[in-house]
Amino acid sequence: MFNRIIARGSLVPNTPVLDKEPFPWAKMLEERAPVIIAEFNAILMDRDSVPALRELLPDHKRIAPDHRRKSLFLYGYGIRVPENCERVPRTAEIVAKVPGLCSALFSILEAGGEIPSQNGVTKGMLNSHFGLSVPTNTGKCWIEIGGERHQWQPGRLVIFDDTYKHSVHNQTKEIRGILFLQVERPVFGTARIAQRLFLTDVRYSAFVKDAQAGINERNRRRRNATERDGSAARRTDWSVLTLRNNRGTP
Repeated sequence: MFNRIIARGSLVPNTPVLDKEPFPWAKMLEERAPVIIAEFNAILMDRDSVPALRELLPDHKRIAPDHRRKSLFLYGYGIRVPENCERVPRTAEIVAKVPGLCSALFSILEAGGEIPSQNGVTKGMLNSHFGLSVPTNTGKCWIEIGGERHQWQPGRLVIFDDTYKHSVHNQTKEIRGILFLQVERPVFGTARIAQRLFLTDVRYSAFVKDAQAGINERNRRRRNATERDGSAARRTDWSVLTLRNNRGTP
């Protein structure tokens, strides 16, 4: 019912893929592509620190069938993840300027990974994929939306309605990296009321609370591992210094 109301009150077309023109923030994002790509590449240097989506959201195991789909959340349903934002501060600052931002995350699909065919649950949000790292063989890495295939381009945005059936395939030996955004669909009148009711309900749902808990737990483990590594390095340095002093080494 909500989707029918939202579709009737939509200020943008109800097509599977939407033109970027009605979204002024799209140009802003593309103009800042070098900054975002640079911070993403820095994250790739420590790729093991990016958790698999299925670890964070156990309910998503069907659409994240293995550990090749990884996600670093900056925002989830309007809730900021401070620790992750600190890792990519300029990207976090940029996405915070997107009107109606619901979620923002770096999404990695490892070589050979795929996201099975699915339909989103609401027209109240639109999905956006901003290309960051795209395999050189674009013919073997694509997203299919509403029966049509689309390829990503570095620094370029694709905006789509995920209530249409869609799937993702990476049949290459390289990773596919994007900045994934969910934004509120521009609507008016009764559609705006329906949209707010749905999004508010989701934001305070057990699903989102579980996701927050998963993200926080993963970051806690990462902090602990970093502290352990730092302590081990300090102990090693102290041992070497002590040994040198005992030997009279300058």
